[in-house]
Amino acid sequence: MSDIFIRKVVDYVEDTIAEGGRLAAKPLRMAACAAVIRNPWAEQGFVEDLQPGIHQAARVLGDALVPRLVALMGGPEGIEAYGKAAVTGSGGEIEHAAGLIHTLHFGNAFRAGAQGDSFLPFTNKRAGVGTAITIPMTNKSEGRKGSRAHFLTVEFHVPDAPAADEIVVAIGAASGGRPHHRIGDRFLDMKMMGVDQAGRPLQNPS
Repeated sequence: MSDIFIRKVVDYVEDTIAEGGRLAAKPLRMAACAAVIRNPWAEQGFVEDLQPGIHQAARVLGDALVPRLVALMGGPEGIEAYGKAAVTGSGGEIEHAAGLIHTLHFGNAFRAGAQGDSFLPFTNKRAGVGTAITIPMTNKSEGRKGSRAHFLTVEFHVPDAPAADEIVVAIGAASGGRPHHRIGDRFLDMKMMGVDQAGRPLQNPS
């Protein structure tokens, strides 16, 4: 397989200053970085073993995207929530998009750069040029995974990608929870209801 070809890298940044007609105590920054690459398996028909391509591309994508996004967020301490996404063009399989982001070679690079330890929420799909790149996010800390304040989505698009033989791979981050968040969290619900997250009664509810 030839070397991974990155056609372009795109940055997206938004700062929410007010929400619901009220100024945020601190502006919420959400940012994303995306790489538009040629699909490593383009024009090869059905490829049984995707691992060689995944391993080669994941390292390149991590090196290209992670430091760039961390810099946009002012360092790892500026990141509280994160997520990832991949979109393959019409000539590829959804498995191609999934393969490039669902590998520890990629995910661990992002976790390390963001100083997080939680599972990365994701989207992977097949779509045409200019489609919405949607990145769901949750708290980067496993211990705060139930923080609904950090259930966020950053969305943007690349006007000329993905072409039929391309894949867009993106990562996103947020500097905090939603401004004026006030719906509680999963742990509060469980305590109030006396059940765990599967609805089973707690052994020692408090």
